[in-house]
Amino acid sequence: MSATEPTFQLRATVLGARDPERLGRFWAELLGWELFVDDETWCRVRPASGQPGLSVQREELHVPPAWPAGDGEQQMQMHLDVQVDDVDAAVRRALELGATLEDHQPQEDNRVLRDPEGHLFCLFLT
Repeated sequence: MSATEPTFQLRATVLGARDPERLGRFWAELLGWELFVDDETWCRVRPASGQPGLSVQREELHVPPAWPAGDGEQQMQMHLDVQVDDVDAAVRRALELGATLEDHQPQEDNRVLRDPEGHLFCLFLT
């Protein structure tokens, strides 16, 4: 690599939320990661390993996507995949923390949920 070529390292996926700390706390508890609240507009959720994590920024006008989306509806831009060793137990834990289970479940071996701000995520077996 030459001295003029920049290096890149992905550090986080950033989610928008009306209440960043609440959403950060949900993900920290679900994943067993540490929550760092920088201020009322930004927090970080990081694993102890130092690997990339999640960040949450305040978006006053955050609108959860429709899923599956119809014409003219806010479509899902992305979702998070979370690998688990027991889908049923993981769903129960996520629901306890404030997630909701989607009615539409397109596959037998995973579950589609929404976090407290409406971001979609999937729980799937290892």
